[in-house]
Amino acid sequence: MPDPDTYDRIARAIHFIRSQQSAQPDLATIAAHVNLSKFHFQRLFSAWAGVSPKAYLQFLTTERARRALGSGHSTLSTSFASGLSGNARLHDHFIKVLACTPGEYRSGGAGLTLRHTTFSSPFGAALVAETDRGVCSLSFSDGTPDPESLRREFPRATVVAGTGQHSAAVIDFFTNWQRPPRPIGIDLRGTPFQLQVWRALLSIPAGELRTYGAVAEHIGQPTASRAVGTAIGRNPVAYLIPCHRVIRSDGALGGYRWGPDRKVVINDWEKLRHNQ
Repeated sequence: MPDPDTYDRIARAIHFIRSQQSAQPDLATIAAHVNLSKFHFQRLFSAWAGVSPKAYLQFLTTERARRALGSGHSTLSTSFASGLSGNARLHDHFIKVLACTPGEYRSGGAGLTLRHTTFSSPFGAALVAETDRGVCSLSFSDGTPDPESLRREFPRATVVAGTGQHSAAVIDFFTNWQRPPRPIGIDLRGTPFQLQVWRALLSIPAGELRTYGAVAEHIGQPTASRAVGTAIGRNPVAYLIPCHRVIRSDGALGGYRWGPDRKVVINDWEKLRHNQ
């Protein structure tokens, strides 16, 4: 499992590589930016991303050229014929969505017991919480995750520390990146429109992006892009409900509940491992 400093170093490195892409910085320059030797940084980045820092820079350069040329499909299979490993693809059949009733949604969690625990993920410190039905919250943090956020979200629920079977499945997934033996239960609580949007996100494959407008069209409401964006911003279950894969129509990544820099990191990680 990643140590607490890994995500911070990787995020700073990715931000630096992206901002200095035109200058094509070498390994020593990038490593110095995150205060590591080039050999240590090479091992750390390659273990996290599945490719070397040089290959990542090539990936960014190829992506920029592809956009400029307006080509249809990526040719990354040639650039990254080696070094890619792992399979973190998560489709809707990996999870089982259990939506609450309108009455349960309005109750503020009355009668529920929420168990929560923290763990280190490739994308920073994470807090996962579950009910008996499934995971109801998964969030990332730059510091120590704060369970008080759960009490604000579920003001009438009983919130206790602990790791249940659903949370254990999430932690195992982030550790091993293997298909879970049984679907991970997700206990979603939202308005009917929010639930419709969150379910639609599950159809976006890892390594691919969709615009807010495309999601609106997918749910049969093509004029509701703004409402779709609001619903996506309220997604309570990070990564498993992949709101990070939705971007603006102008190609900008847009906002992210757990920070725009983290959205960049997650999407680049997925592209590196899936655009083969």
